[in-house]
Amino acid sequence: MKLTIPRVRAASLLFVVSIFVSLVAAGAAQELQKFGPAGVTLPPDPVVFDTAQQHKIRVSVVTHGLSYPWALAFLPDGRMLITERAGRVRLVKGDTLDPQPVSGLPQFYADGYAGLMDIVLHPKFAENKLVYLTYSKKGEKGITPALGRAQFDGTKFVDFKEIFVADSWGGAINGAAIAFAPDGNLYMTVGGAIATNTTGKRAQDPNDDCGKVLRLKDDGTIPSDNPFVGRSGYKPEIYAMGFRNQLGAAVHPQTGLLYTSENGPQGGDEINIVLPGRNYGWPLVSYGREYTGPRVSEKPFMEGMEQPAVFWVPSIAPSGITFYTGNKFPNWKGDLFVTSMRTGRILNTGHLERIGFNEKGEEIRRETMLTELRQRMRDVRQSPDGLLYVLTEEDQAALLRIEPTK
Repeated sequence: MKLTIPRVRAASLLFVVSIFVSLVAAGAAQELQKFGPAGVTLPPDPVVFDTAQQHKIRVSVVTHGLSYPWALAFLPDGRMLITERAGRVRLVKGDTLDPQPVSGLPQFYADGYAGLMDIVLHPKFAENKLVYLTYSKKGEKGITPALGRAQFDGTKFVDFKEIFVADSWGGAINGAAIAFAPDGNLYMTVGGAIATNTTGKRAQDPNDDCGKVLRLKDDGTIPSDNPFVGRSGYKPEIYAMGFRNQLGAAVHPQTGLLYTSENGPQGGDEINIVLPGRNYGWPLVSYGREYTGPRVSEKPFMEGMEQPAVFWVPSIAPSGITFYTGNKFPNWKGDLFVTSMRTGRILNTGHLERIGFNEKGEEIRRETMLTELRQRMRDVRQSPDGLLYVLTEEDQAALLRIEPTK
């Protein structure tokens, strides 16, 4: 069918200028509203897009009614568990969203960007029914990410346990993504190293979980072969350091290496291949600029600091990531998909990106997709049958399905 949302000619008529409002606070101007194109209501009918290599794809709205979703996970039977930042997990069966949240979880702290975040199944879920969740925890010293797990019996969660709390007490912007390694251990990102001259410095402190990737056993304890175990002044759970705020994590299907997405400030967003004991540089090195304009650092690289596998200037606010391993899109096999919440700090410019790598893990191709939808895109996952699903992010967010046209 024909595209039911604006294309190039129509879109040029819809680009409107928002009112730019400034608020002076603490002696600095804080932008409240950005310039950007007009938003678009998602069409009720499927839309066909032409893409590179794979060409025609069909994008459909599976369901509306999600409130600021963060991540989704597929159950073996094809049903989906979706986290909402307010602290709920929703169940989707087929194209139907259960109106009631899944029961059995405690009340999580949620305020602003803080709340329920990632969700993954244990690699042996078929045997143990374990589901893992990251969420914000509030204490006397502030807010920090925590990790919990529960069994999912098909309709509800049972026996929820908090198994790890990061020592990264501070602000609410503290992303926590999780991914299982081939050896059964669990990676957990801990963000929050946002402001260059204050919290950003914590990313270089080896005795602070802030701005790190952690490596844990599936019960939340610390593996004895972590790179800093037994080293004075280093937290033993730390696997790698020097990150700003990581919102996505995925393990490469062939190499088993961990890839994470990192939000820079204005530019300097990254995809990193995370190796044990390495330092990824934030805030000592960066390709980004402060929100007010100056460079974060005059050095984009430095001896002893790892370079990103991919970086963006301007920023795209990368969030969820996944490697495609299915057969429905054979020309995309092995590519990394990245959701973007907005480009260059402009409203209504979120999209999906596809990145191809060579056998050495070096970027060889990059494609921007679904820009016409003008949605903040939060997460992307592959379904058991090889299709791709994308979560948008808003109070009435949608779940999108991507499939070949034939």
